[in-house]
Amino acid sequence: MKLLTFRYLWIGIACLAIAYLAARAQSADPAQNLSICLNQLGICDHSKLSPADAARVAAVEHQSNLESCQKSLAGCDRTKLSPAEDNAAAVVRHQHNVSACMEGWDPCDPTDLTPNEAIKAAAAARERNTTSCANGWLSCDRSKLTESEAKTVNTAVRKNNLEDCLDGLQTCNLALLTSQQAATVNAATHASNYRNCLEGFGKCNRPALSTAEAARVASAEHERNLSDCKSRRPACDQSKLTAQEKQELARTETKRNLQACSSGYGYCDRSLLTQAEASSLPAAPAPPK
Repeated sequence: MKLLTFRYLWIGIACLAIAYLAARAQSADPAQNLSICLNQLGICDHSKLSPADAARVAAVEHQSNLESCQKSLAGCDRTKLSPAEDNAAAVVRHQHNVSACMEGWDPCDPTDLTPNEAIKAAAAARERNTTSCANGWLSCDRSKLTESEAKTVNTAVRKNNLEDCLDGLQTCNLALLTSQQAATVNAATHASNYRNCLEGFGKCNRPALSTAEAARVASAEHERNLSDCKSRRPACDQSKLTAQEKQELARTETKRNLQACSSGYGYCDRSLLTQAEASSLPAAPAPPK
């Protein structure tokens, strides 16, 4: 019983809310209604428009209907167009359809094309399909290629594949290469790998290097590591330095540390100074409080 009472109560409240909103809509501000009518943002109440405003709204609605007819939109009402406007809209619609058919867009109505337009649209479609096949796109339909087009496509596919192989791309299909192209690709791949190993960048396949190349790569790596150590870079690996290089670095660091302690600039580690060096320097300043 209580449940039914609550239901009826909520139904009554909903009805009152709907009636209130309807009353508000009927008493809408004329300026607001005019704005809705001119901008077509909702339901326009034509009965509340002045004669001058009604004329303005009619002009806007007429222009909107004309544009809908030009674009073949659902809201088009051709009965409201003058003969000249109806003809102009037909011209625009036809041109839109021609453009869609020429570019392969939807919607395209081939039956609305003139014979000459149909010939051009068919040629454009063949050209698009040839381009798609030459580039290996999914839209390619090889069954529509002529013998001449198929030859052109095959030549383009082999050319593109050779470029992919030379660039080391995963799309490379080695089976499509001629023996001469395969030799060229192998040489380019070997040169690229050697350059990566030598410069320390990219993927390096060491087993693919010749004995002489491997020696030059090892020498280049050693020089890079020595440079890192001299510049105190984090990549430095002192375990790969020779005893002479380690001694040279130690002497350089000793000179740098002595200079820092003497000048008061740079990091100074007095524990690394000899007794004579430490006694020749002024006492270390007390840390600031």
